[in-house]
Amino acid sequence: MSIVKINALTVPAEQREVLEQRFASRAGTVEGSDGFEWFELLRPVEGTDQYLVYTRWRSEEDFQAWMEGPMKAAHQGGGAGAGGGSGAGGGSGAGERPKPAASGSTVWSFEVVQQAAPKPQG
Repeated sequence: MSIVKINALTVPAEQREVLEQRFASRAGTVEGSDGFEWFELLRPVEGTDQYLVYTRWRSEEDFQAWMEGPMKAAHQGGGAGAGGGSGAGGGSGAGERPKPAASGSTVWSFEVVQQAAPKPQG
């Protein structure tokens, strides 16, 4: 079964909009990667200042290939962590890199051992 990478990004309140805009402008950089299955950016509602970047991959090898190729190229010289990109680096690649939106990053790895989808209605 698949593997899941969750990047827990600590984002101060004043940087939330910046982080979300950087992810919105990432223009589907991960979606075309071999073995990529799913992405979600989860905004905290209460009790934490951590955003969760959820990505699901066919295998650890597919994730590592993305990390060493497209993700590394997108974050060369900046960014904070992995697991779907940090959104912390951003920028156009020209000139000075913008200040990271996240002040910390922790990556969690999981194997999917069970999953379920909604039952068809009707």
